Amino acid sequence: MHHRIAKLSFAFLILFGSLYSPAQAQEKTLTVFAAASMKNALDEADAAYTAKKQVKVSASYAASSALAKQLEQGAPADIFVSADTAWMDYAIEKKSVSAPTRVDLLGNAIVLIAPKDSKIDNVAIGPGFDLAKLAGDGRIATGDVRAVPVGKYAKAALEKLGAWQAAEPKFAMAENVRAALALVARSEAVLGIVYSTDAKVEPGVKIVGTFPADSHPPIIYPVAATTNAKAEAADYLAFLRSSEAKAIFEKYGFSFLIRPTS
Repeated sequence: MHHRIAKLSFAFLILFGSLYSPAQAQEKTLTVFAAASMKNALDEADAAYTAKKQVKVSASYAASSALAKQLEQGAPADIFVSADTAWMDYAIEKKSVSAPTRVDLLGNAIVLIAPKDSKIDNVAIGPGFDLAKLAGDGRIATGDVRAVPVGKYAKAALEKLGAWQAAEPKFAMAENVRAALALVARSEAVLGIVYSTDAKVEPGVKIVGTFPADSHPPIIYPVAATTNAKAEAADYLAFLRSSEAKAIFEKYGFSFLIRPTS
């Protein structure tokens, strides 16, 4: 009888131990939905955060438009990083994210890129700039101008500069900025409009021109916690606002729009 009780309590201990092992208590994970252009910089920031706090960060990268729609449909995430204010506003309106946690964190620029061996070089982008003529028979890649932030910024700039109407038929719309970047890197498009930070991380392309900042709405990346975020999300957002995170983002070419809080 005693022998049997000992066996049972031993079995219970194993079960109890596996349910409440300290290793599992530490395996906290935050899920971040972030704009595709954030990938390289945010991966590095997340690794720094994990090293510091022992909280794993799982990031999903896509167009801000796609992520905002997924959040609206109840996709589980703790943080949303958008490449424009409109999709963050949309997520707030749909009650997907918590408005008081929002910070307009980063800035960027849009550039004209070509495959690195292209004959096109040093394009002066200003009023009257003829993008259609520059592209010739080739295609121009950017994000879908109806929804994807980079495409929206690109279209706004081209409309302001008077180049949109002639160039529009030559556009190849990609599902996100990194897909557009890849089309140019593979020479499937002769030109592309992406963020300057994207061009920096892709050796297969070169920047041939920069769009004047006043030709499009300011490029702003807001971050916020979702409405059902884990408690750790607040700490992660605080990290994104720190000097340590600022140094990482600036290394990749983003501008930091706030004064670091730590």
